[in-house]
Amino acid sequence: MRFGHFDDANREYVITTPHTPYPWINYLGSQRFFSLISHQAGGYSFYRDARMRRITRYRYNNIPTDAGGRYLYVNDGGDVWTPSYLPVKAELEHFETRHGLGYTRITGQRGGVRVESLYFVPVDTDAEIQRVTVTNSTDAPKSLKLFSFVEFALWNSLDDQTNFQRNLSIGEVEVEPDGPYGTAIYHRTEYRERRNHYAVYAVNTRADGFDTDRETFVGLYNGLHEPVVPAAGASANSVASGWYPIGSHGLAVDLAPGESRTFVFVLGYLENPEDAKWADDAQQVVNKAPAHALLGRFATTEQADAAFAELGAYWTDLLSTYTVRSTDERLDRMVNIWNQYQCMVTFNMSRSASYFESGVGRGMGFRDSTQDVLGFVHLVPERARERLLDVAATQFPDGSAYHQYQPLTKRGNFEVGSGFNDDPLWLIAAVSAYLKETGDWSILDEQVPFDHDEALADTMFEHLRRSFQHTVDRRGPHGLPLIGRADWNDCLNLNCFSTEPGESFQTTENKSGGVAESVFIAAQFVLYGEEFAVIAERHGKPELAAEARAAVAAMREAVLEHAWDGRWFLRAYDYFGEPIGTHADTEGQIWIEPQGLAVMAGIGVAGQDPTTPESRESRAAQALDAVGELLGTAHGLVLQYPAYRTYRLTMGEVTTYPPGYKENGGIFCHNNPWVIIGETVLGRGDRAFDYWRRIAPAYREEISDVHRLEPYVYAQMIAGKEAVRHGEAKNSWLTGTAAWNFVAVSQYLLGVRPEHDGLVVDPQIGPDVPEFTVTRRARGATYVITVRNSGAPGRRARLTVDGVPVEGRLVPYAPAGATVHVTAEL
Repeated sequence: MRFGHFDDANREYVITTPHTPYPWINYLGSQRFFSLISHQAGGYSFYRDARMRRITRYRYNNIPTDAGGRYLYVNDGGDVWTPSYLPVKAELEHFETRHGLGYTRITGQRGGVRVESLYFVPVDTDAEIQRVTVTNSTDAPKSLKLFSFVEFALWNSLDDQTNFQRNLSIGEVEVEPDGPYGTAIYHRTEYRERRNHYAVYAVNTRADGFDTDRETFVGLYNGLHEPVVPAAGASANSVASGWYPIGSHGLAVDLAPGESRTFVFVLGYLENPEDAKWADDAQQVVNKAPAHALLGRFATTEQADAAFAELGAYWTDLLSTYTVRSTDERLDRMVNIWNQYQCMVTFNMSRSASYFESGVGRGMGFRDSTQDVLGFVHLVPERARERLLDVAATQFPDGSAYHQYQPLTKRGNFEVGSGFNDDPLWLIAAVSAYLKETGDWSILDEQVPFDHDEALADTMFEHLRRSFQHTVDRRGPHGLPLIGRADWNDCLNLNCFSTEPGESFQTTENKSGGVAESVFIAAQFVLYGEEFAVIAERHGKPELAAEARAAVAAMREAVLEHAWDGRWFLRAYDYFGEPIGTHADTEGQIWIEPQGLAVMAGIGVAGQDPTTPESRESRAAQALDAVGELLGTAHGLVLQYPAYRTYRLTMGEVTTYPPGYKENGGIFCHNNPWVIIGETVLGRGDRAFDYWRRIAPAYREEISDVHRLEPYVYAQMIAGKEAVRHGEAKNSWLTGTAAWNFVAVSQYLLGVRPEHDGLVVDPQIGPDVPEFTVTRRARGATYVITVRNSGAPGRRARLTVDGVPVEGRLVPYAPAGATVHVTAEL
């Protein structure tokens, strides 16, 4: 069942009913100010850090599910309703939400009154704009009362939700009923004390009234679906003092038949220098000059419209970096619009703020942010560079790292621990991708602190060397890497034997000195160790490159000798040296992660692995055949099979989940691409494309009642075949799934990927897409690549570049400004 449709021409998903299976959201903002907004106007805003600079309040784990947002109440002769359906839930004659790139447009109509609200964050602006147009569609005059509403959070979101004995006494506001650009409400809690920032919520006309006290507006025992002020039809002009500060403007609007009125609301974040905080000598009145400057930029409808047009141009330019034109409209929309858009949102948020992450407990992940680079480096390489320097600065001198850091301070966060031994190698992966995309080798000479200590600063190359050496120095009895707290799978905790309810598996290590080894990190080391060797060689360090290649060869041999189970690769060795992911077990016999990554690394791949004897050459194909047979479902490939049905003390959190969910037999859309890429390595593009379509959201739109989450962006997890609700998704938007699926589809299925000396053109997509054209900008030049695809298994492309046949599949980089035409025949 569908609940809307794609509008590819406008790059929008159109939701035609408020009754979606779950709130379907969008993100506003691309620099510093961000908002989450659901199709029913729920969500919240923050500046840079969803925990430390929360601007408006939202209630997770609440009833109803989507509780809190930016609402507009309409009183039409005593009939009170909200055009976003929630929170009042009055039935609407018409409802439509259009989620676009950095904006959302919600339209509701009741009683012949049509209200269209456009929400967006302008480029380089620390504010959310709400452009509201009210139209009288009847043949009689209308006298309406409108009431805006936001609820301010007291900045630190965690403290805001817990420290009520203090917070219910500190709320402060200021009101400008007749400011230079309309009526403005200022949230200034703690501004007198330790803060130099405040928020403003304004409308570009003089309001007929206002409210800043929640209990006055809503009523002490009422909910947001029945607030007393809109019901009364008149603002109370309340001024909050402690308790719960809000922002509400009351507007009386008289409309002739067919007449429309447009209002521009601005929700902004401002900062003042410490020596310019106040507008008066008594230090009681906030210096509003920055706010007035902000409001002056959006004082008219024309100014708001111009900012919206600029936002559209920003996304058009960004997404023109990589486009495809084919006969499959779902492939095109995922590649051209939604996958790249999700990569940019994930770049901005990491995993910190979604409808599944509260923005309180998680910051930016070391592993997360470095993998995300793979999906957005082609779009904003200069910001990728900045992100890489930020992430590297949270690394420890021994090459390990904080697992997460806070985006506002860019400092490591010990609340989620460290010692995840896959973390360091992802830095190599990300820097390598950046070098291939940009050719900017100067990043390797940048001085970057360790643990944010400038006294310990060294070059970025040295950070990479220590990342590589971290694995070399931490190997177990089989020569495989020690797993530490965990590897990519945070829930495989082989050094934490937990019997204490509520104890964290990822910050508790009560079995130190163990020998638990990770086959996943081994494959990762082979893959990115070779990348490091290439970087070292090109950076003028041939001896180090040779040492790295020797270590990679030894690791490859260790995997083949100690991590092969007969039909697939083992997952790990536990604390006692016993294998995990073996056919000899009754549960968890085969795991997806090492199969995909090992084949990506060329382990056991015929003709690609010079250290592999003939008898081992079929291992890659065997492993992926087993994946398809044992892990495959109509909804994607499950993480392991069979799922664990008993709690295993020696394995940690993975066995705490019910069978079929999350890390215990769920379908992780993040690691499915490793198998997809692996299949293209083997020349089996038909299988690769089939696997990709099973999890790509646009192909799941028809089963939205089963999938439940947004049909335009990837989810982290889909319930596996042993789950009660097989096919149901969870954790949408902020997931490494976005980056890895874009890598899989753009670089391997469509087959256009950057290398150090040019673009590789090596499509592997099977017979279902017989012809397509990719347009790719790289290093200032444009490449127009037309692929004619027979779909024959194992066939590799023959290239013609500007009419001249070439050997191999590498198209050298052209000068900036050039256009290169490539034809690929399979």
